[in-house]
Amino acid sequence: MIRIASLAILPAALFATSASSQDPFSSVEVTAEEIAPGIAVLHGAGGNIGVSFGDEATLIIDDQFAPLSAKIEAAIANLEAKPVKYVVNTHWHFDHTGGNEHFGKTGATIFAHEDVRVRMAKGNPNGVGGRAIPPAPRVALPIVTYDQGLRIHLNGDTINVMFLGGGHTDGDSVVFWEEDNVVHMGDLYFKISGYPFIDVNSGGNVYNAMRSLDLVIAHIDSETKVIPGHGPMSNKAELVAYRAMIGEVVGRVEALREQGLSLDEAIATKPLADIDRGEGGFIGPDAFVTAVWNSAS
Repeated sequence: MIRIASLAILPAALFATSASSQDPFSSVEVTAEEIAPGIAVLHGAGGNIGVSFGDEATLIIDDQFAPLSAKIEAAIANLEAKPVKYVVNTHWHFDHTGGNEHFGKTGATIFAHEDVRVRMAKGNPNGVGGRAIPPAPRVALPIVTYDQGLRIHLNGDTINVMFLGGGHTDGDSVVFWEEDNVVHMGDLYFKISGYPFIDVNSGGNVYNAMRSLDLVIAHIDSETKVIPGHGPMSNKAELVAYRAMIGEVVGRVEALREQGLSLDEAIATKPLADIDRGEGGFIGPDAFVTAVWNSAS
């Protein structure tokens, strides 16, 4: 099974597809992990997919990459769930919204923060990794958008979709299942090697991310099942540690700014050298220092 253990590997393969006949998704296995009655997580490539399923309908949170749509449907069918009727996008990045076009064509209603629709409709000529992101086709765009959030009553659950201020981008949503004590964090939480991804070019800001994380942490308890945007299942203690790490980095970068250093000079001091974030990873220490620096600019 291929999971996103390192985002440094998969994007490189994806960006090379136009020059290569190899399909980087052919060997990806999408698997389901049921974490509560009627709630599952799908692991594959791209962002973790949350699933609400039951007698009424199936709702998914994010839908990874377009070529995986059939595999996602098969994994949902293996849960003995109905076909997807609703999709919630936690943010606009293509590894979380790539399946929108497919599910839109099958009749699913897509929900997202209003900035997600704006960014998808516009595209980005200089997206993540320098990849040009074309405007999404109309069928892939969210149909229902919101400013602060919405509440969905489905399959006996109260599902709260909330915009807490963003941080990874300007349109991040967090999804809470009230009765089952489950939260889907989207990419506000990476449980993988490397540092957090603050997409400043998409309105991301590390200070907003910290505030969003603080609000989630205040809302959950030690029994909450935490679904990260990438990586295996988590819990409150690990999320608290993640937030503390970000705060420590921000404090160090702020101190360097106060000393009058330039960004290049600050990076040259290697301020994160003693923080162990594992090997590899999509975002290295220099990139994270840069994102923190630019968040304060």
